[in-house]
Amino acid sequence: MKTQKKALVCGAGGFIGSHLVKKLKKEGYWVRGVDLKYPEFSGQTGPFDGDADEFLLLDLRNKTECISALTHNQVFPSDFDEVYQLAANMGGMGFIHSAECEIMTDNMIINLNMISEANRLKVKRYFFSSSACVYRNQEIGEERLAEEDAYSALPDNEYGWEKLYTERALMTFARNNNIEVRIARFQNCFGPEGTWQGGREKAPAAMCRKVATAEWSVEEGYEIDVYNVDVWGDGTAVRNFTYVDDMCDGIYKLTQSDLEGPINIGTDELITVEELVTMVAKIAGKKVYINYIEGPVGVLGRYQKFDKIRELGWVPKVSIEDGLRKTYDWVEKQAKSSIIAHD
Repeated sequence: MKTQKKALVCGAGGFIGSHLVKKLKKEGYWVRGVDLKYPEFSGQTGPFDGDADEFLLLDLRNKTECISALTHNQVFPSDFDEVYQLAANMGGMGFIHSAECEIMTDNMIINLNMISEANRLKVKRYFFSSSACVYRNQEIGEERLAEEDAYSALPDNEYGWEKLYTERALMTFARNNNIEVRIARFQNCFGPEGTWQGGREKAPAAMCRKVATAEWSVEEGYEIDVYNVDVWGDGTAVRNFTYVDDMCDGIYKLTQSDLEGPINIGTDELITVEELVTMVAKIAGKKVYINYIEGPVGVLGRYQKFDKIRELGWVPKVSIEDGLRKTYDWVEKQAKSSIIAHD
């Protein structure tokens, strides 16, 4: 009789983590989720009543709580077949540029605690969510970078430096012990059930919110209502967005594979920030006037190669436009509910 596999998802209260729990459940796993909070937009409001079979509220900056996350019914060594480490203090560009100290200290402590205890408790396979932020700033239209091109290192922000250091730490543990490590460098991920307001939201959710809640005005020269939308920068920065279901599929395929070292997960579909706003407006059926304002923009471009993840048969199934349609519908409902709740 085949034994049911067990997985631990750290950061299961977050956007990608909560979706990954659902993916693993579909694959037949028993799943424990761990985070500082329950997922905001799922049915998980207690230890046993949502998508995860069990959900523990734990602070992984505390090594004792890392041990609690990794052990099942206090059995030593850990009986989890796979650990997915996505727990991090992070957010959109506004947060990344305003909370550098918190990002560096919290995430380094979490990551060193988790790999140290996972190795000590003899976890066999360990996944880590790194980021395309490990790469340098690129000019518009540059050649695509392979995974090896992260060196000589020059990440754009402290979040990227923290991710790059953690990659090195994990590969060192794998080289000197029996733990197998899988590392994915995420491109921007988007979709429903993610943070959409408050400062930590990523660009797609932020643009969906801005368009959904935009105030209208009649601009001179237009015969229809025009909605004003504020956007940081000048709109020319180029981005690569991956829909959350595709991302979770890539995470799963990579973790089951024999690929070692950091692996890029993302799409070849590129879009400027201006095009992103225009696409959201089209989905919403609104004519928008983009008001470019000063604010943190991040890198000018992100151009990475995805040959290695393609070797596993992974290809993104959801286009940016189709993903934005689903995301906008969800964000619009949240915004309307929020307005009603405050009336």
